[in-house]
Amino acid sequence: MISISPTYLMYYVPLIISISLVFGATRHEDTQTILRHAFYTARWITGFMAIIFVILLLINWMV
Repeated sequence: MISISPTYLMYYVPLIISISLVFGATRHEDTQTILRHAFYTARWITGFMAIIFVILLLINWMV
């Protein structure tokens, strides 16, 4: 199913953490608010990627 090594998926964790923290820090100055915003952003991005994965998986099964 996956044509690349599963170890490449380990790059997801630091990438999503850094993206979420930078995105939160550009909008807020309080550390607590930045972390809260980063958590919500990481959850949103992960959910979006999961939905896209399921859609692509279903398309793969149909073809």
